[in-house]
Amino acid sequence: MLKQPVNNFKYIYYIHPLGMMYGSRGAFLFPENLVGRSGAKFPPEASTLSGLILGVNKIQKRFTQEELRNNLCVAGPFWTTNDNDKENFYVPIPWTKIISNKGVDEWVFKDNNFVLESQESGDEDSSQKIEPDYQWQRITAWQDSADILKANESVATNPWKFFSMLHPSLESNQRCVKPKDGLFIENSVQIPEDICIVYLSNYSIENGWYRFGGENHLVEVECEEITLTDVLELLNLPIERSFALITPGIWGSTRFSFRYPQQESFPKDNIKMLTDKPVPYRYRAKGQLGRGRYAVPPGSVYVLDTPLNKSWWNWDIDWFPSEGYSLQRVGCGLSLPITIKGVA
Repeated sequence: MLKQPVNNFKYIYYIHPLGMMYGSRGAFLFPENLVGRSGAKFPPEASTLSGLILGVNKIQKRFTQEELRNNLCVAGPFWTTNDNDKENFYVPIPWTKIISNKGVDEWVFKDNNFVLESQESGDEDSSQKIEPDYQWQRITAWQDSADILKANESVATNPWKFFSMLHPSLESNQRCVKPKDGLFIENSVQIPEDICIVYLSNYSIENGWYRFGGENHLVEVECEEITLTDVLELLNLPIERSFALITPGIWGSTRFSFRYPQQESFPKDNIKMLTDKPVPYRYRAKGQLGRGRYAVPPGSVYVLDTPLNKSWWNWDIDWFPSEGYSLQRVGCGLSLPITIKGVA
């Protein structure tokens, strides 16, 4: 029987890549995939950190493997700057906030539906919807309005850059690519020196250099206790009627993916959402790939008819798919409460 996670996040992991990292392997080169970064995906999912902790513990033996298998919980990915405020990491901006270089806007709730505040107020300059230029915000600015976020410069774009690298797969007996699937793109990622990837966990490892991810690239890992009380309190606030995902949301069974939990214990009636198209999600456990599925993207907003009145840690474990363990254990659907104008 699957167990509910019982510990809160206590540790924050800072991952410093030593050189280039690689996102997921791009799609094979068919004519329709010759443009863009088909298949690009970065940063690595939180399950990558879970595998690192389990692997390192076999050597460091700080905990029993059984304890980790039963209780380890991780979440991410996020990122931060290498400065005195690095514990104040960046999380995805909720879809209710539109923050652009041209201005700011916000989705509000009226007549049981979402409407843009600028259109509701009759703003003549809002004939065209503003597209967001910023995707991330400091976690301590979570409850601030879009205007305050803009003024405080607590918002940011993706700090990393993608570089596509072309790889040939050659025939064994001649120097030419294979007729099928012989040429593919791999997406390398460059991260500025003052930026690091962030994950959360309820277990720690010793600081050091480790191999991280499926490509085994070398990274420097710092693991520290979370001391910023604002972060600890926010991560444990109960969810009421409105909340936003800060990690991919995977709901449903081991075979099907849904936009929200299908169990009777989840208030499914009259759910309202602000979201984007689903994102692919797949994790590796015990050296094998888990089932590929689609996830609700981070930043997606939910409004329920009935309050949940409990934090993400206390959500019903049956809401999450399981393949030997609940995907809640790798941070799926980690959510924070938000305030939406018009939602009581």
